[in-house]
Amino acid sequence: MDDNTCAWLRIKQLGLRGRKWMQQLAFRPLHKVLQDPEHKLIQYGFKPEHLTELNAQTEQSIEQELNWCRQSTNHHIIHWQHPAYPEQLKQIASAPLVLYAIGDIDLLQQTQVAMVGSRHASHYGADNAFAFAKDLAARGIIVTSGFASGIDGQAHKGALAANGKTIAVFGTGVDVIYPKRHQSLYQQIAQTGLILSEFPPGTPPRPKHFPRRNRLISGLSLGVLVVEAAPKSGSLITANYALEQGREVFAIPGSIHDPRTQGCHQIIQQGAKLVTQTADILEELSAWHWQQQPVEIEKNLEKTQKSDKENFTSHELLVNLDYEVTSIDELVARTQQSIEVVLSQLLDLEIQGLIAATSGGYIRLRRE
Repeated sequence: MDDNTCAWLRIKQLGLRGRKWMQQLAFRPLHKVLQDPEHKLIQYGFKPEHLTELNAQTEQSIEQELNWCRQSTNHHIIHWQHPAYPEQLKQIASAPLVLYAIGDIDLLQQTQVAMVGSRHASHYGADNAFAFAKDLAARGIIVTSGFASGIDGQAHKGALAANGKTIAVFGTGVDVIYPKRHQSLYQQIAQTGLILSEFPPGTPPRPKHFPRRNRLISGLSLGVLVVEAAPKSGSLITANYALEQGREVFAIPGSIHDPRTQGCHQIIQQGAKLVTQTADILEELSAWHWQQQPVEIEKNLEKTQKSDKENFTSHELLVNLDYEVTSIDELVARTQQSIEVVLSQLLDLEIQGLIAATSGGYIRLRRE
């Protein structure tokens, strides 16, 4: 491991942070800065207690992180002076000194849009998250989210379904899968996208870490889309960070009777842009050049859609049915299947006693 990475890991242990401090310190390689006389270091912003702690540090204090990085060429430690450290993130006031990553770190230099929302997503919210992410990723935009259950997970899955790229920002170490149900999703993102955290490998989930993670999600991105959120949702923390950081904030409206969408309505009233399609986001970000899909991505998307239709099952139709009336037209739109396929699978589900025909469509029965 190079001397500069070791120097940044040592500095990180002091708990120092802040853009102004780092910009002042990073005028030349940090490991060379630390060789300066103590009076110079104090001029750079160090306090005497910082220097005492630095002098007491040994290589063993950072050995665990270095060993983790050596385990795989897919493991990365990205410090402030590393060429892969994202310029977008350097703009925020509380940018971390060091990031840990698994996957393709080149994605950090590409255009990102963040998507956030409720862990307990409605079908409407989950469907929108998947669809918006799929369309954005198919247009070459990196979809960034927090890997949580609900909206976050659907956003990551939508991007992957388009054979696009996604970044998962963790509130744990990058080697700690949380929630555990996302094991398969974790593997997919690690192989084709990027897993990112400011917390060292091995860090378990702690409540205080997730609001800190949220500032990175917004800080990495040009804009934040709140897909579905209750009035006290953590997603609104991300939206507030985005506003503080000068990022665009978007929100998808929902039913006025559903508390899971009231947070979206709240931030729309406060100035967030109401969006009903990805074109609304692209227009706001002046991204007309993204609207033409790359040929390779377009072909992959067609191949994926064809495969989806060939393997469509009654169970997949069932998850698109609500416990209130859902019309056949709505099911066709949600599943992107032909009406013949949908009707055939509806009959199968009705025979199994999982759904019932009613005036205006079908309802899901609570007996599966």
